[in-house]
Amino acid sequence: MGKECAEKTMITLDGISKTYGNYQALQSIDLSINNGEFIAILGPSGCGKTTLLKLLAGFMSPTSGRMIMNEQLIATDKKVTPPEKRNIGMVFQSFALWPHMNVQEHVRFPLKHHRYVNKGLSKNHDKRITDILHLVGLEKFAKRYPEELSGGQKQRVALARALAPEPSLLLMDEPLSALDAELRMDMRKEIQHIHRETKATIMYVTHDQSEALGMADRIVVMNNGRIEQIGSPETIYLRPETEFVATFVGKNNLIKGKWMNQYFIPDHSPAEKWSNLDISPQLKKKNICPIRPEQWRLSSHGQGMSGKITTVQYQGKEIHYTIQVGEERITAHDNITSGRYSHGDTVKLSIRNPESQTEMQYRHSV
Repeated sequence: MGKECAEKTMITLDGISKTYGNYQALQSIDLSINNGEFIAILGPSGCGKTTLLKLLAGFMSPTSGRMIMNEQLIATDKKVTPPEKRNIGMVFQSFALWPHMNVQEHVRFPLKHHRYVNKGLSKNHDKRITDILHLVGLEKFAKRYPEELSGGQKQRVALARALAPEPSLLLMDEPLSALDAELRMDMRKEIQHIHRETKATIMYVTHDQSEALGMADRIVVMNNGRIEQIGSPETIYLRPETEFVATFVGKNNLIKGKWMNQYFIPDHSPAEKWSNLDISPQLKKKNICPIRPEQWRLSSHGQGMSGKITTVQYQGKEIHYTIQVGEERITAHDNITSGRYSHGDTVKLSIRNPESQTEMQYRHSV
């Protein structure tokens, strides 16, 4: 994908809001999406992410604001370009396959009926179908019907159908939530591969932080109808700007204390001074220091915050601890090679050497 193509703004959302009666689902959303980007909309249930996707699809109109796609105004509170007049593809949480059509027929359908199919694809459906089925690994299943397919294969069919007409924008609404954990991991790799091969612009809605961190070029974190933070996966994970982002992505512990210049002094251990922590100004103003579970060093003696272990969960190469420190519950992840503590043990918590807190922690988390 060329630099010029990647930097061209494809979609602009300008002050988009949506209300249902007295309920405000979206509040003043401003967002620009570049051509070829993979954008993940991440947030808990009810945060407004699916409403945003429906507005992009043209299923509803905004209450205020405007939406521009490929330099064309497609939505305001007074006028909305309908879905069939937008060059989009959609993949739903449910596979939404037709039981009377086989795999090949599912892919052929949008080639025959999508109004934006270019002439080259229109003249040679068979080649396009073959190419798409090869891309999603379903060449041998072309004649099978949905009832003869596994969950992962059905989702590949839904992807193939959406991609076949080469849409300008591919909208994906929790596409992997119906699959088991192992299949989700496999399909994440498939979607990444498809994005690399097709260079499609993808808007991917999810509540799963590992999906967003593992696949997206940028993540839009939403909460209560607002955008909390936009950034690369590394930025969102390592440098959260708000309390919500800190706890929702990376599961940070929000430690209370005081910031003194570049030092943080935790309330539960005033003799401690934590330094070299890259913390946002917003959190510093609240005298909060977010510490991810893997940032803690546990020891049975020495300096640090003192706490009692209340839960122990073995996770293979890691052990996950819950530690009661005063009135706060702290989550810590420790390497199995560091030893093992038991329920009721008293431990000291300190911060690992910041120089060792590399991007590998982020990659390990996803």
